Amino acid sequence: MGLRAHSLRAGRPRYGERAIKAFLALCAGLSVLTTTAIVISLLGPTIGFFRDVSVLDFFSGTQWFPTQGFFGVLPLVLGSLNVVGWGLLFAIPIGLGAAIYLSEYAPHRVRKAIKPILEVLAGVPTVAIGFFGISFVVPLLRDVWPGSFLGGPPGFFMAGGAALCIGLMIVPIISSISEDAMSAVPRAMREGAYALGASKMHVATRVVFPAALSGVVASIVLGVSRAVGETMIVLMVAGNNPKMTLNPVEAIQAMTAYIGITATGDVATGTVKYDTVFAVGALLFAITLAMNLASIRMVRRYREVYE
Repeated sequence: MGLRAHSLRAGRPRYGERAIKAFLALCAGLSVLTTTAIVISLLGPTIGFFRDVSVLDFFSGTQWFPTQGFFGVLPLVLGSLNVVGWGLLFAIPIGLGAAIYLSEYAPHRVRKAIKPILEVLAGVPTVAIGFFGISFVVPLLRDVWPGSFLGGPPGFFMAGGAALCIGLMIVPIISSISEDAMSAVPRAMREGAYALGASKMHVATRVVFPAALSGVVASIVLGVSRAVGETMIVLMVAGNNPKMTLNPVEAIQAMTAYIGITATGDVATGTVKYDTVFAVGALLFAITLAMNLASIRMVRRYREVYE
């Protein structure tokens, strides 16, 4: 008597699975359509802006006063770099240090308690962080800042205060994603290093960290993208003074802050000043896109595959 062959195919159509696949495809298509709609909404007014303003003047000019006919965007770009750069100097060491501690040193109970508390910072509204900056961070920096270092004393608005607040905001992003990447490194790599006599510090910094480098890079780039696009913190703490400076004690104006101030309905539509919002927004979109493309390339280059 022969054995009955069983088919691996389902006897009945799986309508539920097809519906789930269709829903997931719809979500993916919606994200693409949303991005395309954003690009289209920025493209028209940006082209209209560059019909009245020279591209060379926009990218090489050192003065940004649209009401007076000065459209050099470099002060806004430097203002954003000022805040993001100093913020990363604060966030990257703390975020990576927290990730290494949670992944390699913290007991399970401590990790289970600390990580959710750390990630709560990612859910704090940025306007609350901005209020914390103007009520606590900036007054504290004004009290402890040495007057002979980089000039001073700082004023009520300062890029350094906004940078610390932005760094505080992106620490959970860097630490959480980096810790997940480090925890995904196979245990056998750690045990092999310990068997060769390596200390816990050497294992963490020379075995686990390089193996999780792609995830660490992704976390940093995601934090940078989040910092570049932040509006309320730089609007409340950094001020509204476009300057060609990287000094953390001076008031500056970032690209997002200019968009937030100008796009309030007080500017007449169809004017050159109104179109500046879209031109700066398109530049901000291009910078973020370039960073994401660079991060994808770096992640693919340093990615480690384990079986």
